[in-house]
Amino acid sequence: MHSIYDLVVQRNPGEDEFHQAVREVLDSLGPVVARHPEYADARVIERICEPERQIIFRVPWVDDSGRVEIHRGFRVEFNSALGPYKGGLRFHPSVYLGIVKFLGFEQVFKNALTGMPIGGAKGGADFDPKGRSDGEVMRFCQSFMTELYRHIGEYTDVPAGDIGVGGREIGYLFGQYKRITNRYESGVLTGKGTGWGGSAVRKEATGYGTAFFVREMLRQRGESLDGRRVVVSGSGNVAIYAIEKVHEMGGTVVACSDSAGYVVDEAGIDLELLKQLKEVERARISEYAERRPGASYVAGGSIWDVPCHVALPCATENELDDAAARTLVRQGCVVVAEGANMPTTPAGVATFVDAGVLFAPGKAANAGGVATSALEMQQNASRDSWTHDHAETRLAEIMAGIHERCAAAADDYGRPGDYVLGANIAGFVRVADAMLAMGVV
Repeated sequence: MHSIYDLVVQRNPGEDEFHQAVREVLDSLGPVVARHPEYADARVIERICEPERQIIFRVPWVDDSGRVEIHRGFRVEFNSALGPYKGGLRFHPSVYLGIVKFLGFEQVFKNALTGMPIGGAKGGADFDPKGRSDGEVMRFCQSFMTELYRHIGEYTDVPAGDIGVGGREIGYLFGQYKRITNRYESGVLTGKGTGWGGSAVRKEATGYGTAFFVREMLRQRGESLDGRRVVVSGSGNVAIYAIEKVHEMGGTVVACSDSAGYVVDEAGIDLELLKQLKEVERARISEYAERRPGASYVAGGSIWDVPCHVALPCATENELDDAAARTLVRQGCVVVAEGANMPTTPAGVATFVDAGVLFAPGKAANAGGVATSALEMQQNASRDSWTHDHAETRLAEIMAGIHERCAAAADDYGRPGDYVLGANIAGFVRVADAMLAMGVV
């Protein structure tokens, strides 16, 4: 595995996040290759680490002052062995090829774990929609789609949203795709509005799915979320709906955050106030403490200093390092589930695993979003629309299935309870077997 990793680093210089994601998967695959030498003979691992297609393009547009802006767009179509490429678009200043490849690589295994017929991809641009007018966001999305449209389709590549790409952006992107192609191809994008081809529960799916996965892990031990003290990092879409579902399951979320700091509310986060601030006013989390008696705000610092039984990192990659992990363990944390993509550093993961903390990696715990996107594709293909209850029931079933696959793989390879190993092996084997069946393509 070391030689494969060295080759990945050599072929992809400077892409640290991608290197980290590859290393994390490769570290689990030694026993698999020993049992299945056919994977090594066909060089399946090397092929999985190389994207099938990488697209980089210019995105020029005009802002409200008449100034020409130029950004860079990306779509990395990583692996289509299981179905059409599927993965989100991220609009954020940090986006560059290494971030997109890391996310796309993770997406391959995450999508495989759902059991749905979807491949893995990711895309985005180094554009920040924060502080931009609706007109500016629309013009950017239209320019972005003017190039992207030629690379996507319901049988080819189906993007969705991610950081910076919500319902507003998906609407503008879909409108431009429809305008250019003269086709109402609902299945080309997911995360659409429920009135025009979207699925119920899509907005809530990633956060809900993370909570469902935690429920399954605790259920294995005969325990539940009832009465548990929970900390959730972030206050965006994933965090908000993880908080909502945790509260429904009897847990109490006492802290959440944004990029400037975090709030602590011992009575439990007031979800309606949080939604008003973040979904309506797009305000900072500091205003929560100003409006909520008994809540306190801490500028900067680490939200992981707040004692809890369950920690749900739902903000961004590498937000939870080894020092924070040690603090959580010392203060009695027993479950960590990644609502974001790779939010825990490798050293942090090792600390949790060594301490016997139930740790769910993002490719398993946050797969609810893409699972519901696949359900949206099903509804689009059949010209159907499901009720909220039916869609949520299907999501809960899929997350239980993901948990079962991870747990079974960990047991099969002699590491019961190791969800990192289980998720990596279960996802890899499903993709690898499909690749072997299709030959060297």
